[in-house]
Amino acid sequence: MNAINDNTSDRVSDKVLASAIVGQDVGPLALYEDRVSEGLLRPDPDQERVARRLDRLWTELKTYHPPAVPPPEPARKKGFLSSVVSRIPGLLHREQEDAPPPRGVYIVGRVGRGKTMLMDLFFSCAPLKKKQRIHFLSFMQEVHQRLRQLKIDNPGMSDPIPPLARTIAQDATLLCFDEFQINDIADAMILGRLFEALFREHVIIVATSNTVPGDLFQNRPGADAFKPFIAIIHRNLDTETLDSETDYRRGREQDDTTWIVPADETARHRLDKVVARYGEGHKPEKVTLEFSGRSLPVDHAQGPVARFDFTSLCSRPLGPGDFLAVAKRFPVIVIDDIPSLGPDDANVARRFITLIDALYDNGNLLFVSADATPDQLFPEGEGADAFARTASRLVEMSSESWLARAHAPGGCLSRP
Repeated sequence: MNAINDNTSDRVSDKVLASAIVGQDVGPLALYEDRVSEGLLRPDPDQERVARRLDRLWTELKTYHPPAVPPPEPARKKGFLSSVVSRIPGLLHREQEDAPPPRGVYIVGRVGRGKTMLMDLFFSCAPLKKKQRIHFLSFMQEVHQRLRQLKIDNPGMSDPIPPLARTIAQDATLLCFDEFQINDIADAMILGRLFEALFREHVIIVATSNTVPGDLFQNRPGADAFKPFIAIIHRNLDTETLDSETDYRRGREQDDTTWIVPADETARHRLDKVVARYGEGHKPEKVTLEFSGRSLPVDHAQGPVARFDFTSLCSRPLGPGDFLAVAKRFPVIVIDDIPSLGPDDANVARRFITLIDALYDNGNLLFVSADATPDQLFPEGEGADAFARTASRLVEMSSESWLARAHAPGGCLSRP
């Protein structure tokens, strides 16, 4: 890989990482400048400006001491003394109200500008023991699962949001979300109250997104009910726009076996060879994935490979949990016959976006046959602007560097 063209890469140089490990005072701006000086990144004024804002947060966190978060406890009878003791954490919280936590950062910009790379630099050196970096799609799946379990374990619980927020805060004072987006009405209805509760627990959030806060979940049914959440974001996070001139995912050397156009018999035979190569030593079989009380049949599996036709994935009512389950079970995904999508295919395009988000974040290999290139697949219709991010990701996933990363130690093909 020609690293100097890769301002979205999340690989930190060994020298800088070693200095961070031994406890040297290295912040995200120093990490960024080191990568530029080593020739791993091109100098980019917009990226440097955002790195400086993250560096300010890093400096604030070095002297920040979050209040202890008391664990959620089941209801029980209390005497006078235990009642007083149980109120101490709340009193500690009130003492902290005059010293609020540092403001988080919401990094927004077009695709391929280096938002994730900068957030990951910040996360790698954030001076907090309790921190978590997670793709927002995966986070929301965990939230729904935890809410379901809380309701099962506590049938009489009237509001599971506060104890869920407290549990999350116990695990992470800092939450870093990649690809913050709201496409689901169920997510939209939960997020406002959940984030309000998280901020009450002094959780600090850093997020990347392609959408400015004011445009999240707008022009959709239920958008008005979502506006208080937008106000919460503005109240607790600073928005930093990263809009460099260059999409750093573009211009990489492409592998001509990953995205095959057109979707004809020749393409089908080429994909047959892909399945035979990566599934070598395994027999073709049908597999049923079991997760979160759901079952998802996979009709064509061969070891680490799953093969689908596009209709079976994106024309059915499948959601993020289904796609995450597929991504985690099968390192190699093969999809036949992706059609060109028009304005009437907005729901299909939205599912495809969610599928690619899951595969991209998990580092899967993707091989497809399609009627058009990624940029030409969904040129107009509701959500076509958001699809531009997916097209950019598909270009990256078709590059030789993506294939090399999958085969490298720690890549999807080397995981147990």
